[in-house]
Amino acid sequence: MNQFKTVALLGLLSALLISISYSVLGGTLGAIAGIALAAVTNLGAWYYSDRIALAAYSAQPITPQQAPELHRMVKRLAQKAGIPTPAVYVIPQASANAFATGRDPQHAAVAVTQGIVDMLPADELEGVIAHELTHILNRDTLTQAVAATIAGAISFLAQILSYAMWFGGGSRDNEGQNPLALLATVLLAPIAATVIQLGISRTREFSADAGAAKLTGNPQALARALRRLEAGAQRVPMAGNPAFAPLMIVNGPSKQFLSNLFATHPATDQRVERLLSIDVAPSSSLV
Repeated sequence: MNQFKTVALLGLLSALLISISYSVLGGTLGAIAGIALAAVTNLGAWYYSDRIALAAYSAQPITPQQAPELHRMVKRLAQKAGIPTPAVYVIPQASANAFATGRDPQHAAVAVTQGIVDMLPADELEGVIAHELTHILNRDTLTQAVAATIAGAISFLAQILSYAMWFGGGSRDNEGQNPLALLATVLLAPIAATVIQLGISRTREFSADAGAAKLTGNPQALARALRRLEAGAQRVPMAGNPAFAPLMIVNGPSKQFLSNLFATHPATDQRVERLLSIDVAPSSSLV
């Protein structure tokens, strides 16, 4: 079901892009150039996403000699998931969080904060690592890159249209169109694209939770970890660029109006409820 929702939301994003390109900008050469530029920019960011995200949080590579238990955990779970063992990084922050990055399983990394290593017992940390490895297995970084590319193109085209409206009236393709409709498109299309993009992010979190539960055979441990991490995020927020918030396993609860629409993650209560409803065979615990 989550995979279907993701495909449906990507299709909706694509339809929104086609709509603004053809009905508003008329499919002109300028619109094509705008889409191409947005695609190149976002795909370039995806290709270097691991370096960008790790640098944004000053993540440091850590060797098996420095953190033998963490490396054993990542290696064992990666083998169970059938993917190459990702590089392991530690973020020198007291906030408890984690994320996975990389353009594919062969170029992936898992980063954990020092705070999460200190906070969680072994079984709960295992659930978190399994969640991040499921993101890698499901190629969620690719899904997010595609969504960001389309959303970026929509925002770029809306910006071009706004410039045309302010500085000289746009192209002949727009002659005779209702100015209020054009203004609504400029204002609402980027917001709609963002809402859909964040909706995709939330569906991928549910899938990663389910994958972690099956990988460890212990959904209760991840459920406990999510509760603990949410409480910790309220006390000690993650310092860093908010643009990378969708990567994290948890994000602080939003206090903004319509927070459900603009949330990067599902509500922790929903995630816990789904985890506790999963029936999996018991799995061996950490060595």
